[in-house]
Amino acid sequence: MSNDSKLTHIAEDGAANMVDVGDKAETERQAVAEGYVKMAPQTLALIRKGDAKKGDVIGVARLAGIMGAKRTSDLIPLCHPLMLTKVSVEISEAPDLPGLRIEAMAELSGKTGVEMEALTAVSVACLTIYDMAKAADKSMEISGIRLLSKTGGKSGNWQRGGAGA
Repeated sequence: MSNDSKLTHIAEDGAANMVDVGDKAETERQAVAEGYVKMAPQTLALIRKGDAKKGDVIGVARLAGIMGAKRTSDLIPLCHPLMLTKVSVEISEAPDLPGLRIEAMAELSGKTGVEMEALTAVSVACLTIYDMAKAADKSMEISGIRLLSKTGGKSGNWQRGGAGA
């Protein structure tokens, strides 16, 4: 963190507040996040075959992630409601876990960033995978939820492992 970093949602008196973005310029903004669900190899095979009791785990988790991004301001206090222009959720096998890797991207043209929407999309997709497959594997682990990159806004572009990371 830089020396001039401060918590933008905390007032001088310590009270939590929604940040005023009224005077900020609208810019194109994008954020990408990822997360993982580790599971038994048999559970991954069950999901791959589409044989889970609750149905298409990957398809439902993808939709749940998109819905989660759209509802972020209802879930996270002090988040601004945003007019997202695009949300995508990709779910792929991570055989080395074994398990699934979830990547979400959120975009808009606006006055505030979409990092929380991308992170919420990943979180909700991971939770949905757990919910749909828990009958087969209660020991699944959700991990590695993190921001990979963000573009736009006053703070500029950021990428994990890059400058400023």
